[in-house]
Amino acid sequence: MRAPAFWQHNGILATALAPLSRITTRLTARRVAQPGFDCGLPVLCIGNASVGGSGKTILVRHVLTRYRARRARPFALTRGHGGTMPGPVEVDPAEHGARDIGDEALLLATTAPTIVARDRAAGARLALASGATVIVMDDGLQNPTLRKTAALLVIDGGAGFGNGRTLPAGPLREPAAAAAARCAAAVLIGSDAHGATRLLPPSLPILHARLIATSPVALQGRRVVGFAGIGRPEKFFTTLRELGADLVTTIAFPDHHAYRPIDLARLQMTAAQSGAMLATTEKDAVKLPPVLRARCAIITVDLAFDDPAALDRFLP
Repeated sequence: MRAPAFWQHNGILATALAPLSRITTRLTARRVAQPGFDCGLPVLCIGNASVGGSGKTILVRHVLTRYRARRARPFALTRGHGGTMPGPVEVDPAEHGARDIGDEALLLATTAPTIVARDRAAGARLALASGATVIVMDDGLQNPTLRKTAALLVIDGGAGFGNGRTLPAGPLREPAAAAAARCAAAVLIGSDAHGATRLLPPSLPILHARLIATSPVALQGRRVVGFAGIGRPEKFFTTLRELGADLVTTIAFPDHHAYRPIDLARLQMTAAQSGAMLATTEKDAVKLPPVLRARCAIITVDLAFDDPAALDRFLP
């Protein structure tokens, strides 16, 4: 799904849909007030207030790495968006593909053991039985089925909260202030281009981070065809330009796109006709056949915090 343009503005269409947004707000408030299952482990939720990509999975991987540095045994817990398996199941990259468990689950499994479960409580039980000492949830801030020890609100500074309205009049699952009220801190990725932090409670700590991108090959001055099926593909294309790529063509697919043979043929033909290298994200790369994956520059990303020690204070 690509976000409609009117979600960024308080125009006629957003105003007309406002009554439906009020229903969304009430239903979400009622749902998140329900008690959740206590699995007996620390549970950290990495969530957001809006639909679409905000950098949650990147932060989850960063946090998993921090826990491992503490000699903890963290497990990632995700719904497995885009996959067909309801779970609970522990991800085995040798057995499971993106069509089974989703692209994000495959990506998380490269960092730490990962459980896919639409029923988060059942997923937590499996993680506990498998030896987890802490659970890091990728998304699920609006899902009350599993009790959370702490939560972090992720904000993409380049997108903010759109027009500040809830679905369907805007991109929010719930009002930003309501989401923030259940979080220990917010993590702002990039500069606050749209004043998103003004919608947060003044008492909420805000941690500032920026994306650090790395390419396996030097892209400076190199002709590149960039493609991505993520929440904000243009963000990835900007990253390629910042790495020095001569971006001759960009191809944007919907978030969690399942690549078909016709897509793969198009990508290879476009690169060949342009005399360019293909470049994509890690999230997209896990869905490509090995032969094509080997021909791509797969850009890896991590987060660098202005205050590296600040995040540790909010990890249970």
